[in-house]
Amino acid sequence: MMLLPRLYPIVDASCFSTTDELLKFARELVAGGCTLLQYRNKSGSARVMLEQARELRRQSRAGVPAPHLPKLIMNDRADLCLIAEFDGVHVGQDDLLPESARRIIGGGRWLGVSTHSPEQVQEADQTSADYLAIGPVFSTSSKERPDPVVGLEGVRRARQLTRKPLVAIGGITRANAASVIEAGADSVAVISDLLREPRKSAEEFFRVLR
Repeated sequence: MMLLPRLYPIVDASCFSTTDELLKFARELVAGGCTLLQYRNKSGSARVMLEQARELRRQSRAGVPAPHLPKLIMNDRADLCLIAEFDGVHVGQDDLLPESARRIIGGGRWLGVSTHSPEQVQEADQTSADYLAIGPVFSTSSKERPDPVVGLEGVRRARQLTRKPLVAIGGITRANAASVIEAGADSVAVISDLLREPRKSAEEFFRVLR
């Protein structure tokens, strides 16, 4: 079974006004100890996404020893995952079906699936997904139309329903991350609470999540 790092940062293009800012953010996360990054761009063209993804791969791995290269996950786009030579793809409930994504990326790359209810967890658990995400755990501003909050109880319930690695997402901060892990999550996905001083913030998350 795969081992997820405690912290799963999401590099969301909508949070940055330029590609340079996005890339600097990613570099600082890696410098802070992050070994897994998800690239998410919900509004960019395929060309822009591919350009950013390729540069993200190059810059996040520059000077990093081979055993410690960060794994890179593409949000939604299984095709761009392959072209950009990412390590996996993450799909939501409105994206490609998990098995369709799996056919595109093959068996050697990671596949993650977002879930928002016990029923979706059970359904995703029957797929070839390598890990499942559950959320939003807390209220979040990172999505225009977020799903209903599942709370810590939703994390506990998801933990009961799957033996796959579980990523909790949605409103997670340094202040509440430990409670999410205690509820059964293997990892926490974070956007907003890493934006300011990303290297320092990542290091603080790792201290909290030991």
